[in-house]
Amino acid sequence: MKTKTVKRRAATSPRQPAKIWQKCLSVTEPEIPPNTGNVGPAKIWQLRLYVAGQTPKSLEAFANLKKLCESQLKGRYRITVIDLMKHPELAKGHQIMALPTVVRKLPKPVRTIIGSLSDTERVLVGLDLRAAD
Repeated sequence: MKTKTVKRRAATSPRQPAKIWQKCLSVTEPEIPPNTGNVGPAKIWQLRLYVAGQTPKSLEAFANLKKLCESQLKGRYRITVIDLMKHPELAKGHQIMALPTVVRKLPKPVRTIIGSLSDTERVLVGLDLRAAD
Protein backbone atom coordinates (compact mmCIF):
# COMPACT_ATOMS: atom_id res chain seq x y z
CA MET A 1 0.00 0.00 0.00
CA LYS A 2 1.37 3.42 -0.96
CA THR A 3 1.19 6.44 1.29
CA LYS A 4 0.76 9.87 -0.07
CA THR A 5 2.22 13.00 1.51
CA VAL A 6 -0.09 15.97 1.45
CA LYS A 7 1.17 19.50 1.95
CA ARG A 8 -1.06 21.73 4.00
CA ARG A 9 -1.45 25.39 3.29
CA ALA A 10 -0.88 27.81 6.09
CA ALA A 11 -4.13 28.84 7.70
CA THR A 12 -4.99 32.43 6.93
CA SER A 13 -7.57 34.52 8.68
CA PRO A 14 -9.89 36.47 6.37
CA ARG A 15 -10.01 39.42 8.77
CA GLN A 16 -6.26 39.73 9.41
CA PRO A 17 -6.67 40.83 13.04
CA ALA A 18 -3.09 41.88 13.66
CA LYS A 19 -3.23 44.53 10.95
CA ILE A 20 -6.36 46.19 12.33
CA TRP A 21 -4.99 46.48 15.88
CA GLN A 22 -1.62 47.58 14.55
CA LYS A 23 -3.31 50.32 12.53
CA CYS A 24 -5.33 51.40 15.57
CA LEU A 25 -2.31 51.49 17.86
CA SER A 26 -0.20 53.49 15.46
CA VAL A 27 -2.43 56.55 15.87
CA THR A 28 -2.72 56.48 19.66
CA GLU A 29 0.79 57.66 20.54
CA PRO A 30 0.45 60.99 22.32
CA GLU A 31 1.98 64.22 21.21
CA ILE A 32 3.29 65.82 24.36
CA PRO A 33 2.51 69.54 24.34
CA PRO A 34 5.30 71.84 25.48
CA ASN A 35 5.32 73.10 29.04
CA THR A 36 3.76 76.56 29.01
CA GLY A 37 4.58 79.05 31.73
CA ASN A 38 4.17 77.97 35.33
CA VAL A 39 1.65 75.26 34.51
CA GLY A 40 2.97 71.77 35.33
CA PRO A 41 3.78 69.27 32.58
CA ALA A 42 0.82 67.65 30.83
CA LYS A 43 -0.22 64.29 32.28
CA ILE A 44 -0.14 61.39 29.86
CA TRP A 45 -3.04 59.04 30.44
CA GLN A 46 -2.06 55.39 30.08
CA LEU A 47 -5.04 53.21 29.24
CA ARG A 48 -5.10 49.48 28.62
CA LEU A 49 -7.92 47.86 26.69
CA TYR A 50 -8.21 44.13 27.29
CA VAL A 51 -10.06 42.25 24.54
CA ALA A 52 -10.61 38.68 23.32
CA GLY A 53 -9.79 38.82 19.61
CA GLN A 54 -11.46 41.15 17.18
CA THR A 55 -15.06 40.70 18.15
CA PRO A 56 -17.62 43.39 17.34
CA LYS A 57 -17.74 44.41 21.02
CA SER A 58 -13.95 44.71 21.15
CA LEU A 59 -13.86 46.91 18.07
CA GLU A 60 -16.77 48.99 19.39
CA ALA A 61 -15.01 49.44 22.74
CA PHE A 62 -11.81 50.58 21.03
CA ALA A 63 -13.66 53.02 18.78
CA ASN A 64 -15.62 54.44 21.73
CA LEU A 65 -12.48 54.77 23.86
CA LYS A 66 -10.54 56.46 21.09
CA LYS A 67 -13.38 58.91 20.37
CA LEU A 68 -13.70 59.73 24.07
CA CYS A 69 -9.95 60.25 24.47
CA GLU A 70 -9.75 62.49 21.42
CA SER A 71 -12.58 64.68 22.70
CA GLN A 72 -11.46 64.85 26.35
CA LEU A 73 -7.69 64.33 26.39
CA LYS A 74 -6.68 65.75 22.98
CA GLY A 75 -3.46 63.83 22.36
CA ARG A 76 -2.46 63.34 26.00
CA TYR A 77 -3.18 59.61 26.10
CA ARG A 78 -1.74 56.25 25.14
CA ILE A 79 -3.98 53.23 24.50
CA THR A 80 -2.47 49.75 24.69
CA VAL A 81 -4.66 46.96 23.33
CA ILE A 82 -4.00 43.58 24.97
CA ASP A 83 -5.52 40.59 23.20
CA LEU A 84 -6.11 37.87 25.78
CA MET A 85 -6.60 35.28 23.04
CA LYS A 86 -2.88 35.67 22.31
CA HIS A 87 -1.75 36.22 25.92
CA PRO A 88 -4.27 34.49 28.24
CA GLU A 89 -1.80 34.45 31.14
CA LEU A 90 -2.17 38.23 31.45
CA ALA A 91 -5.83 37.93 32.49
CA LYS A 92 -4.96 36.45 35.88
CA GLY A 93 -1.90 38.62 36.45
CA HIS A 94 -3.82 41.81 35.69
CA GLN A 95 -7.03 40.61 37.43
CA ILE A 96 -9.27 40.80 34.35
CA MET A 97 -12.63 39.09 34.92
CA ALA A 98 -14.72 40.22 31.92
CA LEU A 99 -14.09 41.58 28.44
CA PRO A 100 -13.72 44.15 27.03
CA THR A 101 -12.14 45.95 29.99
CA VAL A 102 -10.39 49.31 30.17
CA VAL A 103 -7.84 49.92 32.90
CA ARG A 104 -6.50 53.40 33.58
CA LYS A 105 -2.94 52.89 34.81
CA LEU A 106 -1.92 56.55 34.93
CA PRO A 107 -2.75 58.96 36.43
CA LYS A 108 -3.20 57.13 39.72
CA PRO A 109 -5.41 55.69 41.20
CA VAL A 110 -5.98 52.74 38.88
CA ARG A 111 -9.54 52.65 37.52
CA THR A 112 -11.31 49.75 35.75
CA ILE A 113 -14.34 49.88 33.44
CA ILE A 114 -15.98 46.80 31.91
CA GLY A 115 -18.05 46.83 28.71
CA SER A 116 -18.24 48.37 25.27
CA LEU A 117 -17.97 51.94 26.67
CA SER A 118 -21.08 53.07 24.80
CA ASP A 119 -22.46 55.06 27.77
CA THR A 120 -20.20 58.09 27.50
CA GLU A 121 -21.30 59.75 30.76
CA ARG A 122 -20.60 56.63 32.82
CA VAL A 123 -17.21 56.19 31.16
CA LEU A 124 -16.27 59.82 31.87
CA VAL A 125 -17.19 59.39 35.53
CA GLY A 126 -15.52 55.97 35.68
CA LEU A 127 -12.26 57.32 34.29
CA ASP A 128 -12.55 60.33 36.60
CA LEU A 129 -12.75 62.80 33.72
CA ARG A 130 -16.02 64.27 34.98
CA ALA A 131 -17.49 64.51 38.46
CA ALA A 132 -20.56 62.38 39.25
CA ASP A 133 -23.80 64.35 39.63
